[in-house]
Amino acid sequence: MFVSDATILHADLDSFYASVEQRDDPRLRGKPVIVGGGVVLAASYEAKACGVRTAMSGREARRLCPRAVVVEPRFSAYTEASKAVFDIFKQTTPVVEGLSIDEAFLGVGGLRRIAGPPIDIARGLRCDIRDRVGLPITVGVARTKFLAKVASGVAKPDGLLLVPPDAELEFLHPLPVERLWGVGPVTSRKLRDKGVYTVGDVAELPRRALTAIVGRAAGHHLYALANGLDPRPVEVGRRRRSVGSQSALGRRRRTPDEREAILAALVDRVTRRLRAGRRVCHTVTIRLRFDDFTRATRSHTLPEATDETRLVLATARRLLADANPLIERNGLTLLGVAVSNLDDADAVQLALPMEPRPEATLDAALDELRDRYGSSAVTRASVVGRRVGQPVPILPDAPE
Repeated sequence: MFVSDATILHADLDSFYASVEQRDDPRLRGKPVIVGGGVVLAASYEAKACGVRTAMSGREARRLCPRAVVVEPRFSAYTEASKAVFDIFKQTTPVVEGLSIDEAFLGVGGLRRIAGPPIDIARGLRCDIRDRVGLPITVGVARTKFLAKVASGVAKPDGLLLVPPDAELEFLHPLPVERLWGVGPVTSRKLRDKGVYTVGDVAELPRRALTAIVGRAAGHHLYALANGLDPRPVEVGRRRRSVGSQSALGRRRRTPDEREAILAALVDRVTRRLRAGRRVCHTVTIRLRFDDFTRATRSHTLPEATDETRLVLATARRLLADANPLIERNGLTLLGVAVSNLDDADAVQLALPMEPRPEATLDAALDELRDRYGSSAVTRASVVGRRVGQPVPILPDAPE
């Protein structure tokens, strides 16, 4: 293999929300910055050096970093910055697979004659984003998506790293096992309990022994990655597999009525996004995070796909009611709603033609009013005067 075979870029903005705040307010540059007061949404690298991490409580973050400047999130600014960065991605190459508002894979294999080798394209991309958007970005360059993402993680912050195809395992195997996609705290603990500490340790395990530790599917997945095997191409126009919204609640205890109001507002956001993308869902999930930072989910699959707010909300309410004993015991710091198992709405309507329901007509009318006057102007009475949290900016759903 030749270095020219490394044609996939993973571009990842550094501490995105905090970097936007530092860009827009020169007084914050070089200082520890925390975005979000009740729960940390983002932290600058200066704050991370003190131990501050995303999803940490604001109280704990301020204890670790008393000099930190805490700012309220400005999601409109983050959305605008993300759009500007993705415009540059698409000007660099037509082969862009967005992962979130602050990271993407770029395929640059066909650009050598017009733009030079991938490493030069990566350098130019970083300069363009720094000069035109004013944000630092780290880029990993490799033959596979997995290695490109690992490379960008190793190169952070504000770095550039090429993994030559003839040195992939030399780069990968010394890294801690947590660098493998799919290795979270639980899987990491299982592997380390068996003396498996590095990616190289995973690669040396017989596949049967690995599946005995982490399960069949996860074992095959980790074995392939540890040996540098990842055939997935960069996908353009991939549609979302789920749609969700969540609200950080802080550590103040919420009444059942407050939780219900927040849940309704989250469902409004989610179902409105479903209809905007002409999608319908089969499965409704609520996500919970507790005072001790443990998490739980509750899911239910509907008998028919839907985009109706009433049906999704009724399901989410039942799931929340089922979780109430756990909430009362452990406290609730985050509530989220997600819908998944998505289908194209037009295809479902063709397969199962039916008269529009009154609820669907009401949903459409409310969507039109919110588009015209804004979500804060047209909202539920139950959330008036209550802080539900702003919707986190997301990538738009790609068309088929």
